[in-house]
Amino acid sequence: MNHLHRLSSLLAAVLFALALVPATVRGAPTGPPADGRTTEANITRLTTTLLEFSQFSHHPLDADFAGKFLARYLDALDGGHSLLLQGDLAEFGAYRATLARATREQGDTTAAHVIFARYLQRLNEQVEYINKTLPTAKFDFTGHETYSFDRGTAERPASAAAARQLWDQQLRAEYLQEKLAEKRPKDIVTTLTRRHSQQLRMMKALTNDEVLEVYLNALAHVYDPHSDYLGHEQMDSLSIAMNLSLFGIGAALETEDGYTTIRELIPGGPAAKSGLLKPGDRIVAVAQAGREPVDIVNMPLSRAVELIRGPKGSTVTLTILPAGETTGAVPKTVRLVRDVIKLEDQEAKAQIVDLPKAGAGPAASMRVGIIDLPSFYADFGGGGSQGGGGHRSATADVAKLLKKLKQEHVRGIILDLRRNGGGSLDEAINLTGLFIRKGPVVQTRGPAGEVEVGADRDPSVLYEGPLMLLISRFSASASEILAGALQDYGRAVVVGDSSTFGKGTVQNVLPLARVMDQKGLGHAYDPGALKVTISKFYRPSGASTQLHGVSSDIVLPSTTDFKDISESALKDPLPWDTIAAAPYERVDKVGGYLARLRKQSASRVAADKTFALLAVDIARTRKSLVSKTVSLNEAERRRELAESKSQKGLWQKESQALDATRPPTYELTLTNASAPGLPAAVTAAGPHRDRPLKPPIGSHADDEEGFAPGHSPLDNVVLREGERILADYVDLTAEPAPAGAKAAPPGP
Repeated sequence: MNHLHRLSSLLAAVLFALALVPATVRGAPTGPPADGRTTEANITRLTTTLLEFSQFSHHPLDADFAGKFLARYLDALDGGHSLLLQGDLAEFGAYRATLARATREQGDTTAAHVIFARYLQRLNEQVEYINKTLPTAKFDFTGHETYSFDRGTAERPASAAAARQLWDQQLRAEYLQEKLAEKRPKDIVTTLTRRHSQQLRMMKALTNDEVLEVYLNALAHVYDPHSDYLGHEQMDSLSIAMNLSLFGIGAALETEDGYTTIRELIPGGPAAKSGLLKPGDRIVAVAQAGREPVDIVNMPLSRAVELIRGPKGSTVTLTILPAGETTGAVPKTVRLVRDVIKLEDQEAKAQIVDLPKAGAGPAASMRVGIIDLPSFYADFGGGGSQGGGGHRSATADVAKLLKKLKQEHVRGIILDLRRNGGGSLDEAINLTGLFIRKGPVVQTRGPAGEVEVGADRDPSVLYEGPLMLLISRFSASASEILAGALQDYGRAVVVGDSSTFGKGTVQNVLPLARVMDQKGLGHAYDPGALKVTISKFYRPSGASTQLHGVSSDIVLPSTTDFKDISESALKDPLPWDTIAAAPYERVDKVGGYLARLRKQSASRVAADKTFALLAVDIARTRKSLVSKTVSLNEAERRRELAESKSQKGLWQKESQALDATRPPTYELTLTNASAPGLPAAVTAAGPHRDRPLKPPIGSHADDEEGFAPGHSPLDNVVLREGERILADYVDLTAEPAPAGAKAAPPGP
């Protein structure tokens, strides 16, 4: 893949866009520094122009997009539709007629500040009402009322009286949540009063450039969910994260409908190592050691990040609404110790498992290998890319592990991509090349329709044996490129959630200061950057990985397998489409066996006690995603909590049962893979309880205490069945392929 060509195309688009900036926008490079107001106007005009001409869709900021822009900004401030009144919206509607032109030509941000001022006014009214009502309120939780927490599409209150009715219901729901946590009435009043007052103080303290960040981010999201305006504080956070030097929780965060949401866990970070957090979790409050939690709902991301960061070794407590849970559900708390991310925790790792063969006697076994790849990393660990012993890459590390697995005579290999959110495109291409002779791996289409083909050009193959890919909804971007290519070639069986996440777009971050300086656009402070979507990914077959992702050949039950955890659940995603296929040779090592593999797996899953237990959690998660409401009946909620506790006990019991039957396993790292032989086997009686079975993602096990940190909660369940499927695949490939067998078509 010619990254320099793609970058030059972007720069050409930027220069073309800047040529279209009206002369009145351009300040003299040698003139006096701009003041804050002029800086804001310059940033707004430049951001608008770049989005119009550099974003993949090339869509002008017309009346339709201006209307969406206004609605997005209103929702960024009041996503629950409970503060701003219908009369407020009618008043703000006057901006629609002139918003596009005023934003593009004058960089006018009047609407941003007028609307924010009204939002503060309504928020102040809400807090005053709560502080007046709460101390004497008498709540009844014996009826059968429900609280609708998902008001993103609901009408806003018609009057102040209607708003107060909504606030009453919200207050009842919050009070019940605290009561279910066994707090005393006096403490509940103190907690809720402090929470709402704290939010008001925080929002009043926002600076003009922080308001601008919210406003322009709303504009960027009209184009697609991955284009962002990054204020200077966010740019600082991004720079720190890219250099792996932040003392925090090790998570990439984003704002969605007013919630600070975990977009990605950084392998090796405190969040990933805890096993208690996952992409899609919403952080609703942050507490420092020994202090009360600070509510961060509707808080700008830069302020939320400030609270989450802290000194190395210090403790931060996050209040979480897990992905898949209702907003009205009882949140869980997760305590993490801030730390730097250790490089060895991000490396690829492997296991060798001696699987017992059914009916073949206690001494018979099949040896399989498992490679856990957390990301497609490149150059991490230092040393640069110009050779020398310091260069590190996912491809080189996986190759080293593959050689070790082959030396130990494994019969098949699983490549685990379930927590792999992407990384280097070149690494995805090169790593795919370890399993195919040569050919196209990914096609990238730019905004002008030009297509580049990223191909493996090395005819050598490091591993030709039976191969399985484990995927989940959290497998994204570069993971989808590798999975899509190997599926198109018929080189690997893809197993897991029904599909991957579906992020098939490419973004580049463009620091605005550099462009503004070149064009003489004055700025009194760091203008931040624009992260803009510039191209889309396609499989060798021509199908985009955007929106649809990569479909599994064999789907296993999972509490993460919902469209709510996918690109399609985001607002205004770019569409799925196809382009012409790139010429490639399909090896088809899979298609003739899929029907039997599916049948044998389905039979095991249907009889497996663990999957039966998992089905209960899947049903609960599905119900919570569909209902969008929470009961305000205390007895009913307590029954739900008791069921959750009982379910957790069943998981613990099943964990012990599975633990006792774990076959001999050998843990391989990049360090001990160089040593002759194998490390001591980890057996059922051995010290391998660092990976216990935990309640699955989305389960209602609110209290995670007692489950040791480790990998994803579905690891043991899905991985165990994945091993069985691989064993079946190995056995089938040892038989002659069925005559005339047709390959199953690749997933979309």
